[in-house]
Amino acid sequence: MSAPTPGVYSEVGPLRTVLVCEPGLAHERLTPANANQLLFDEIVWVEQAQADHRQFVGEMQALDIEVLELKDLLTDVVADPAGRSWLLDRKLIEDLVGVPARDELRAWLDDLPARDLAERLIAGILFDEVPPGDGADYLAALARLEVPQFVLPPLPNTLFMRDSTSWLYGGVTLNPMHSAVRRHETLLVTAVYEHHPRFAGSDHQVWFGEREGRVTGHAMAAVEGGDLFPVGDGLVLIGLGERSSVQGATQVARNLFAAGAAERVILAGLPNVRSAMHLDTVFTFADRDVVTAFTPVTDHIQTLSLRPGARDGELDARADTAPFIETLSNAMGTQLRVIPTGGDGMAAQREQWDDASNLLALRPGLVVAYDRNTQTNAALRAAGIDVIEIPAGELGRGRGGGRCMTCPIVRDA
Repeated sequence: MSAPTPGVYSEVGPLRTVLVCEPGLAHERLTPANANQLLFDEIVWVEQAQADHRQFVGEMQALDIEVLELKDLLTDVVADPAGRSWLLDRKLIEDLVGVPARDELRAWLDDLPARDLAERLIAGILFDEVPPGDGADYLAALARLEVPQFVLPPLPNTLFMRDSTSWLYGGVTLNPMHSAVRRHETLLVTAVYEHHPRFAGSDHQVWFGEREGRVTGHAMAAVEGGDLFPVGDGLVLIGLGERSSVQGATQVARNLFAAGAAERVILAGLPNVRSAMHLDTVFTFADRDVVTAFTPVTDHIQTLSLRPGARDGELDARADTAPFIETLSNAMGTQLRVIPTGGDGMAAQREQWDDASNLLALRPGLVVAYDRNTQTNAALRAAGIDVIEIPAGELGRGRGGGRCMTCPIVRDA
């Protein structure tokens, strides 16, 4: 039986296929000295994080959700000479590895077994891991100078698969990401969509981003998946804050409208702070008409609605006068019930920081949440939402919950 056609048509419809990336060698390379630069607040106990992630995956598989693993898909891609060549041509760019190291790295990586190469593309490469050869004197000299530690930097944020690419209805965004340390994540997933047999024949549309995989040194027009919500019935919600810009969001809207894939895009303004780096850190769906929200932020969100303009490529942009939840309720044609992040003022702040509002809906009324957010989970259950709890201690150290760790590939309306 052929695989289902990729497409995500809601936030809460039954989840059929999802893409994840288990913690691994990239996380072993987090240190107190580099963790902040790599967007982690703390170093990770990797073995426990792997066990907890496997529990998370097992909960989804127990519901017959197909779980795809990025390392497995990348292994298949680079096992094929054409896929390996496409990816390494775009990965080993001078802006990332410098000039003398590029050819030496290419010769070595071209000969690596597929699984080893897939692992290293995520985990990065230390200078002293490159075997001697042409250019080895240069790499050794850099190592002695202690600049920089990695000839290829690690990508530990691949754990948070939501951000690099996002399926919206029948197409995908290949997201130019805000932080330079994350932009090569998008390249890896793009290689999967373009060269893995599972996706290569799907003829999917690209709403935004570089189908050719070009990685730029800047991203004024940044978009990340934590801010992208295919609400359903032609409605899309996009957060604007630390990680996603109006320049990127308006291009996504224009391209969705041009294809008739969406009728309205609501832009939601966020404070530019790490605790609200994406919209899904303060707001997610738990059911068709139930959302969880960190109200100290969501009560102050201002929105702007985009619709197709009078001429092709134009946008009709109008400020919404109603509060955020009311605007969204009216657009959906249903009154949303809000479950605030649990506890008093301080408890709510603590649980929001620990991703209490970053729920992954597996089907209407069934969500995955971190176990440490006891008060929010109790409030969800009191409202009739079934909650599957997973351990938070290690997986949450990069600030991301169940929604962050998953890229839905197939989800029903």
